[in-house]
Amino acid sequence: MSAVKPIARSIVSLNLTKPVSALVTAAKAIVAAMTGNTSFATPDPALAVISNDIDALATAETAAQARTHGAAAVRNDKRAALVTALEQLKAYVQKTVDANPANAAALIQSAGMNVKKAAPHPKRVFAATDGAVSGSVNLITEAAARRASYEWQYSTDGAKTWILVPPTLQAKTTITGLTAGTTVAFRYRSVVKTGAADWSQPVQIIVK
Repeated sequence: MSAVKPIARSIVSLNLTKPVSALVTAAKAIVAAMTGNTSFATPDPALAVISNDIDALATAETAAQARTHGAAAVRNDKRAALVTALEQLKAYVQKTVDANPANAAALIQSAGMNVKKAAPHPKRVFAATDGAVSGSVNLITEAAARRASYEWQYSTDGAKTWILVPPTLQAKTTITGLTAGTTVAFRYRSVVKTGAADWSQPVQIIVK
């Protein structure tokens, strides 16, 4: 049986443009797409709020184009208010579609917004290989950050209990003194400035 591939999370994108006229057009399209859209029953903010912000920006842009004193600053404030409201609406759409990942892309498009695919995070490489001498095992993984340390453990009883070995500043180590012919499990975790990560999934090897 083939493995089931995880569904990549669909990320909502607004792609807001700088020209006010384009922003107004894009915002109106979103409001039109979401009006009566049963997939988004309770927009947050309400679409009426977004529409009011659109009208306010359009009015302020007209005054700014006429070079009315102080109008440019008002226009900029109205633009910021609309962008903030749209970002909040985007967060609402994202939360809604996250609950229905299989149809997320179609739902996002039905809201008049754009889809940006986020690929599933690849699993971090962690490998155990035979060491240079009998009873030794080399462990290696990917670097977690420029400044990180790595804690290592091994288990000889099927991952029931773990034995801690000295940490390293490199993403590799060699464990020695193991009994040849036994199956040993290994795991690690990285420690960075913000704290320690979770322990990795164990890998096993028959010690040579």
